[in-house]
Amino acid sequence: MGGVTDRGEAAAPERDPGLQPERTRLAWRRTTLSCTVAAVLAARAALQEGTTAVAVVACALCLLLWLGFLGVAHRRMTDLAATSRPQRLPARAAATAALCTMALAVCATAMVF
Repeated sequence: MGGVTDRGEAAAPERDPGLQPERTRLAWRRTTLSCTVAAVLAARAALQEGTTAVAVVACALCLLLWLGFLGVAHRRMTDLAATSRPQRLPARAAATAALCTMALAVCATAMVF
């Protein structure tokens, strides 16, 4: 528990991580699954009409966005599992995840209409 360090300072108490890191990992997994479904449905909709240059570009864009989000999510889930006190998600990683998610949603919506 808490105590005093060699220098006479109060030591920080050990952190009990509880279930919070596990819930966060599960949330990242659910979001990754949702992005995967959106990417697959967008690709299916693009290629259903036939293979055109626009459809191929749209599928490639969806795949690229999905891979970007998957990379951020995998790194975060690995960080959460590696330690009982994970570091904050860097702003750049959070922005990348948000951008990929929103862009993938826009692509999937555009494919439907």
